[in-house]
Amino acid sequence: MTSDAVVVGAGIVGAACAFYLSRAGLRVTVLERGAVAGGTSGSGEGNLLVSDKEPGPELALAVRSNALWRALGADVGGPRFELEDKGGVMVASSAAAMSGLASLALHQREYGVSARPLDAGELREVEPHLAPGFAGGALYPQDMQVQPMLATATLLAESGATVHCGVEVTGLRRAEGRVVGVETASGTVFATPTVVNAAGTWAGSVFARDGVQVPIAPRRGFILVTEPLPPLIRHKVYDAEYLANVASDDAGLQASAVVEGTAAGTVLIGSTRERVGFDRTFSLPALRLLARNALRLFPFLAGVNVLRAYRGFRPYSPDHLPVIGADPQVAGLWHACGHEGAGIGLAPATGELIAALVTGGASAVDPVPFDPARFVGLGGN
Repeated sequence: MTSDAVVVGAGIVGAACAFYLSRAGLRVTVLERGAVAGGTSGSGEGNLLVSDKEPGPELALAVRSNALWRALGADVGGPRFELEDKGGVMVASSAAAMSGLASLALHQREYGVSARPLDAGELREVEPHLAPGFAGGALYPQDMQVQPMLATATLLAESGATVHCGVEVTGLRRAEGRVVGVETASGTVFATPTVVNAAGTWAGSVFARDGVQVPIAPRRGFILVTEPLPPLIRHKVYDAEYLANVASDDAGLQASAVVEGTAAGTVLIGSTRERVGFDRTFSLPALRLLARNALRLFPFLAGVNVLRAYRGFRPYSPDHLPVIGADPQVAGLWHACGHEGAGIGLAPATGELIAALVTGGASAVDPVPFDPARFVGLGGN
């Protein structure tokens, strides 16, 4: 079993890596110990956001990825993975928060982000069912959403890669100092000169036997799902505190109001963040906090039934930047992980960047900020 590249992980990032590596002319095999989108990718809202990124490398990656998602929608067929070009609205509860939001939007525009500040009256015109009393907000028309499991499956199908589910990778096979394959729990060896670690929250441990370490940790989050409703919420709507929670290093429970409708009519309510390892326990306080925050944005939800709640684990990187690039110690090993809650949105640009780095092609974004070598001596590689 020989391939030009083996991608470990069949989540959205692994699928995007397989897609763009195949487009670059490589024969690709994808190995997944569970099911397609069985980890973080199947536990999120499917957001494709530029609005929630501070100016810097991640925003540049997000803007490129946004363009690639739009191209995929046109080329592959957006309806196949429920691509919704619905835009996002960030709200500010005070004049001070509104001033900060206007400043953020101004600097985001330098990266190609379309952002329009909204005063209180304009905010109610954009979202008529929003609670009164907000000082204003900002409209981000580039924000989109997909159904993440469909998006993952579609990219894998379109990649033409050979996908093996139920195959657990246990380590690397090396010769003369470089990768020549991957070993699996069944004893099967997949020969390849190129391995891409897209194992999500397990990316930090999948090759630990080989002395490879990347500092990725799980960060738990919960989502509530309501009964189907008429389209009363027009955009993804969230408060400005969401940005601070995303960027926080606090391991404790944090929550900010994030509310959006889906193509099926259900409303998704997030979001929480906490570092509790892989504890899969449902937290009633976290779920109550989600509901309370959602009512602060949309009071009409008080009379709406919640169908279910689910949780997942975001692959948390200590500097809040994805880890994309060559392993600094093992030739032939590449990493594509650490996207935390932005993996769905950043997946195409990540896959494109991995393909460019592996083949020596030109990259559309600067790869240096995402280089795994930045963790050498800091508890990583």
